Amino acid sequence: MNKVVFLHPDLGIGGAERLIVDMALALQSCGHEVTIYTSHHDPSHCFTETKDGTLKVISKFDWLPRHILGKCFALCAVLRMMFLALYVCLSLTADVFIVDQVSACIPILKWLSSSKVLFYCHFPDMLLTQRVTMLKRLYRKPLDWLEGWSTSIADKIFVNSRFTEGIVKLTFPQISDCDILYPSLNFDKFENTNNPVCDIIPESASTVFLSMNRYERKKEISLALQAFASLQRSLSVTQYTQCHLIIAGGYDERVTENVEYHLELAELADKLKIADSVTFLCSVDDDTKLYLLRNSTALIYTPSNEHFGIVPIEAMYCATPVIAVNTGGPLETVKQGETGFLCNPLPGDFGRAMGRFVEEPGLSAEMGLQGVAHVKKRFSFTAFTDTIDEAVRELSGEI
Repeated sequence: MNKVVFLHPDLGIGGAERLIVDMALALQSCGHEVTIYTSHHDPSHCFTETKDGTLKVISKFDWLPRHILGKCFALCAVLRMMFLALYVCLSLTADVFIVDQVSACIPILKWLSSSKVLFYCHFPDMLLTQRVTMLKRLYRKPLDWLEGWSTSIADKIFVNSRFTEGIVKLTFPQISDCDILYPSLNFDKFENTNNPVCDIIPESASTVFLSMNRYERKKEISLALQAFASLQRSLSVTQYTQCHLIIAGGYDERVTENVEYHLELAELADKLKIADSVTFLCSVDDDTKLYLLRNSTALIYTPSNEHFGIVPIEAMYCATPVIAVNTGGPLETVKQGETGFLCNPLPGDFGRAMGRFVEEPGLSAEMGLQGVAHVKKRFSFTAFTDTIDEAVRELSGEI
């Protein structure tokens, strides 16, 4: 048994947080002692396992600012993680530290402890922001250098897909060795979750399309609305009245972009004259999320160049086909024409794929069965657990 300590910046309900929770659960199931340290954990905005006692979660330094006058988010995230690293190094011992998202704390962990450090790279942070002004480029330059250097000194690096592996090696030439650990699903959790009776889906809707992503502009949720409007124009009045679109997304009132983008999407639905056939939901709980995945005709997954994307995996396991953009992670997870459709990020292309499910009522069930088999074969929690357990035991010197 090893003592494993996770350091994560903000333990909310995004895909990165789901992966960290699953990684912690996997290691705990193998007998390791696991603790997650984070700079923010809100019991009203988190995964169930982090608040019901399943996992030990400790939040420190939430009093440190997340931004400075609406700016410097990256710098503040780095400082918060550095304080967190200093705290854990001075107050406890660990066999292995596991860090994700913010690599800047890795040097502190390595200098102040003899523990090994595993870094999980979801995607290079330096590629997630635009540098449109000279001031922004100057501000980001030292942070970008720190990210590359600190990532490279980790004892082991995992990435979430072949797509991300290629991007990491191109972005950080000093990194030549990283391994792929696909995010996975804990099948037992899906089977044991309640399936509540909800009134979210209108009784008149026989075809339900679901978009499930955080309310962030990079997720391009507007494409789902535009595609639904395109679908509307191709259907008869009767067919269209039987279709419904649900936009469900991670939403945090502290995040200005979440608030603004939610309003923008609602305004777009009005402009496209589809508001009566669209339902917006914010930060649904686990039971409601699975209810939606199990009872939708297809998932509409709109981000381009998504690093991996766990929601398509969840949808396929729930026997729901996926319509996704033909770039990034979905190229490795969605089987074209078998478990869903991969499309150009254009309303017309998405709309035509959505139309297939309207015109062919049995297609959703047919593709859904193939999706379940595909996920069980390639993204099992057992394989995920074996990989991370072996990595931890190797880093700790057991093997």
